[in-house]
Amino acid sequence: MDATDRKIVLVTRKTRLQDMVVRYNTVEQAKFQAEHLGLDFSDFLAEDRTYAQALASVADVLERHGRLQRLDRGFLPNFLFPPGCLVVVLGQDGLVANTLKYLDGQPLLAINPDPARWDGVLLPFTAEDLPKIIREVVVDRRKHREVTMARVQTSDGQVLRAVNDLFIGVRSHVSARYEIHHDGRSERHSSSGVIVSTGLGSTGWLRSVLTGAMGVSGKVAKEAKQLREHGFPAADPRLVFSVREPFPSKWSQAEMVFGQVQADEPLRIRSLMPENGVIFSDGIEADALDFRVGMEAVIAVDPSRGRLLL
Repeated sequence: MDATDRKIVLVTRKTRLQDMVVRYNTVEQAKFQAEHLGLDFSDFLAEDRTYAQALASVADVLERHGRLQRLDRGFLPNFLFPPGCLVVVLGQDGLVANTLKYLDGQPLLAINPDPARWDGVLLPFTAEDLPKIIREVVVDRRKHREVTMARVQTSDGQVLRAVNDLFIGVRSHVSARYEIHHDGRSERHSSSGVIVSTGLGSTGWLRSVLTGAMGVSGKVAKEAKQLREHGFPAADPRLVFSVREPFPSKWSQAEMVFGQVQADEPLRIRSLMPENGVIFSDGIEADALDFRVGMEAVIAVDPSRGRLLL
């Protein structure tokens, strides 16, 4: 493919300084607000400068190998990625996950803009690496890591993917009420919501939920303990669900609080919440699905997989 025909989408995010300028209109006002809160504004400036340098370097390389389009992460939910494009992410791990769930098999190249600041578990490359690997990347000769994703579809046709985890619950601090169906069993629940995790997300929110359960009960199933300590592989074709703070009562039960979702055995949840019921993925509430009373959500392993270039 000629470079003039190749489409490359570079996904970026605003720095803390840029976010503050959007909120307070000027750098001077942003500085005043930061220092008023006791923050080191010079660190905001240093982060912004480093990101800008990495962005300029990455864009310069990519423009020599295709038609480059820059995309701010705020536009991800409404952007249609061309089938044959290369997707490059310049940001933190969260931006990688948030981008991956909107792709349909397109390879994703993740670049760490500031290795001294960000560990970058999902960011194997730096801006300095790009000139050395780009030729292999654009002709699809780099190895890639497959990532299992979760998928939820509601009874009114809404669909949402997750790279790390799904949350099914309520927007406020009141209890979520729902019916849960899995593996031939069903219960009514009153809880703080349900977390459904992929292998990639199994060392994140899921670990926190399981840790809380162990702290309260003093014991947990052997399988749950193993997951809490080690997680499970990102390519593992299964999901794990855990209920947060289930409350047993005359109306609600608390036995079906942990389990695995296999490809042939989806998890079904029917909302009993008259208002504020919600489903969101990867901690992003901005593109949440409405989950009001009577609606059913089917949570399953997504048939497509993410491709992270190595």
